[in-house]
Amino acid sequence: MNTQNDVVALVNISTQKWPPRHRTYFGSLEIRTPEPGEAFAITPIHACKGIMDLGDKRTMEFPITAREIADDLVREINGDSGEGSFHGVFVAAGPMPTEAELAEAHRKLDAFHRRLVDAADLEWERSHNPMFITDLERRAARELKQDKPWLYDPKPQAECPACGEKIKAGVAVCRSCRAILNREKAAEFGLVPRVTETPLDLMKLREKGSAK
Repeated sequence: MNTQNDVVALVNISTQKWPPRHRTYFGSLEIRTPEPGEAFAITPIHACKGIMDLGDKRTMEFPITAREIADDLVREINGDSGEGSFHGVFVAAGPMPTEAELAEAHRKLDAFHRRLVDAADLEWERSHNPMFITDLERRAARELKQDKPWLYDPKPQAECPACGEKIKAGVAVCRSCRAILNREKAAEFGLVPRVTETPLDLMKLREKGSAK
């Protein structure tokens, strides 16, 4: 077999970005992630040669097929989250994945996501503590477009310019020092009087009164 021309397609249907994979026989390899609008991404895997140390400064080269390398990468990525995990990466039989291969990969990925969501539901019933829900379980719920009480994204907080206390973005009044941070919004909810005349309007009214 001519290993120099041996290439297989490593297919990824997940939007998750993977760190580069490192091997002594090919160095570093980045697994491609689908771009927006793409159904999948392909990372071509090439055959290469490994070197075996025989001792006494002797070495021996041996061929490693592209399929062997790709299967090794798939086992590592899909097995990253324990037994039965699947993260949407597989080796296509040809240069492009078939519809049947893609459908089977989506079926396996959905099943894995549902197992994660079921596990998170059980944990939530037990503890009602979002700290015990993993990022992987939250990602699974988002992929399945499920709204869960334990699914939340902590929003970054700003600092009140008056007292420095941490506040949520968009608040009208600081609850610590009562500083007005958004007068229009505060007035809308009756937290401060609504100003209907500007200082210039008031000045004109005074001038008009003086003229009389």
